[in-house]
Amino acid sequence: MAVNKSAERRRRRATRHKRVLKKMRGTAERPRLVVFRSLKNIEGQLVDDDRGATLAGISTLAIDEAVEVEDRSGKVAASYLAGKTLAEKAKAAGIETIVFDRGGYRYQGRVKAFADGARAGGLKF
Repeated sequence: MAVNKSAERRRRRATRHKRVLKKMRGTAERPRLVVFRSLKNIEGQLVDDDRGATLAGISTLAIDEAVEVEDRSGKVAASYLAGKTLAEKAKAAGIETIVFDRGGYRYQGRVKAFADGARAGGLKF
């Protein structure tokens, strides 16, 4: 029986994400920044787990990918700009500190660029 590799990959990521979620929780004062990475885009949301509400969100669909940032280009640069834009939205909403949830992905590439952009935008985590 052939195993669907992409389904298995998604299942393993979900298992890692659940394991991490057991240990972290977002509150109104310190929401959880959740990252979702697809093949073409990356999305981030600030979530208050106590209320079960999303406070702010951003996707690279809203970012112009043609811009190069520092030594980044392409999807990594778009991820950095998305993180920076989300940080600006959070600052406008009065949020300064967050808990970073990498969503079961490795902390490298676009996920790291998103986090670096959020830090550059003024969020502390």
